Amino acid sequence: MASGDDSPIFDDDESPLYNLEKMADLVAVWDVALSDGVHKIEFEHGTTSGKRVVYVDGKEEIRKEWMFKLVGKETFCVGAAKTKATINIDAVSGFAYEYTLEIDGKSLKKYMENRSKTTNTWVLHLDGQDLRVVLEKDTMDVWCNGQKLETAGEFVDDGTETHFSVGNHECYIKAVSSGKRREGIIHTLIVDNREIPELPQ
Repeated sequence: MASGDDSPIFDDDESPLYNLEKMADLVAVWDVALSDGVHKIEFEHGTTSGKRVVYVDGKEEIRKEWMFKLVGKETFCVGAAKTKATINIDAVSGFAYEYTLEIDGKSLKKYMENRSKTTNTWVLHLDGQDLRVVLEKDTMDVWCNGQKLETAGEFVDDGTETHFSVGNHECYIKAVSSGKRREGIIHTLIVDNREIPELPQ
């Protein structure tokens, strides 16, 4: 591109008109952390046309051009595990609307609180890239940057170890009883014999 050329740059299928229209009707954006990564959900609601468009990670999932009913709900799936998500559209007053997101039938806040009890998340930098490792405590599944990993469980003197590898790095999650009923089991991620601090939920 010539340095003197200051014409706007658009994605192949994005005309400037489309961008402006999208910006005007975008009413809500949520970031939802699931085991396979953080997903961005965007919702457009045309309060004159009743248009409803749902994007997940920038990809259009639902498009309804003309809806006479301005309130209601839209249900779709998010992520590798096809987690059910619902956007509720409620009239607050006059022409004001409230948009709430439910994940698996729970409000986003409740869902995230519950996830912090059922998962552990670690973020680390390895071989020049950022990695997000998630342990699902109920299934002992381990995810790394959206991929479910092959793991091998092993009993050790003070608990269990779930072994897996990332690139050429040996990793394991150690599960040890805290000795306290309220705390339950403590999970620690070890990469190349180094403990990785957990991401606060």
